Amino acid sequence: MDRFLELLAGIPDTGGTPGILLAVLDLLIVWYLTYRILLLIRGTRAMPMLIGLALLVVGYIASRYIHLTTLNWVLENFFSSFLILIIIIFQHDIRRGLAHVGKRGSLWGPSTYEDTAIIEEVMKAAVNLAQKKVGAIIVLERDGDLTDYCTEGTEIDARVTKETLFSIFLPYSPIHDGAAIIQKGRITMASVLLPLTNNPRVAKDLGTRHRAAIGLSEENDAAVVVVSEERGQISLALDGKITRDLDGATLRKVLQSLLQKKRR
Repeated sequence: MDRFLELLAGIPDTGGTPGILLAVLDLLIVWYLTYRILLLIRGTRAMPMLIGLALLVVGYIASRYIHLTTLNWVLENFFSSFLILIIIIFQHDIRRGLAHVGKRGSLWGPSTYEDTAIIEEVMKAAVNLAQKKVGAIIVLERDGDLTDYCTEGTEIDARVTKETLFSIFLPYSPIHDGAAIIQKGRITMASVLLPLTNNPRVAKDLGTRHRAAIGLSEENDAAVVVVSEERGQISLALDGKITRDLDGATLRKVLQSLLQKKRR
């Protein structure tokens, strides 16, 4: 409210009502842009870093009021180059956000899923691939945008069906290496290379396919289904962790709990 009154006081007198409308418009624009930026970084590594910075700001303010001189001095020096710090920490997300400005569906609305149908098709494809011992990585986008990972690969833009997913990963398919990406209810890309995890605690018996799934899940909130060609097992990577040896029913249940939490 104080900020609102300050804005009103700083607006030239244009007859009363026009000045108030300009102030309201100004606040609404800032609110909307902030909201869309938060949606853009939701589900990525930027969100916990942003929360961490917010906690530091709270600590700085609190240190002034309760006279923690040393802590206040440290934080004050830390925030003296705040803009540069923000650019360095969030350079990847800033670049991605600028690249998305003006693109349809990037800032103007959430992705949607035909949840039940897509989950069922992914589950059936994973079970079929596991039975045939055909290796696969299927990535399902959640809140975090996966567009940055799709710069290299083969564009598909196909409806999600078990037949399409199975055909992508057949050994003689030219696009079987890498991952298939599902965004906004469509298979958008195939043969996508994912970042490998550097976590030294990952089990030694996990191969490149599983390490790539974990690596992506460390950077993004996507659900990554992995099928092992050696063991014919289904695994699910999420939040930097991997759950192994899932059956079809369990995979369906987990994906339903994850993907039906749509962005609002």
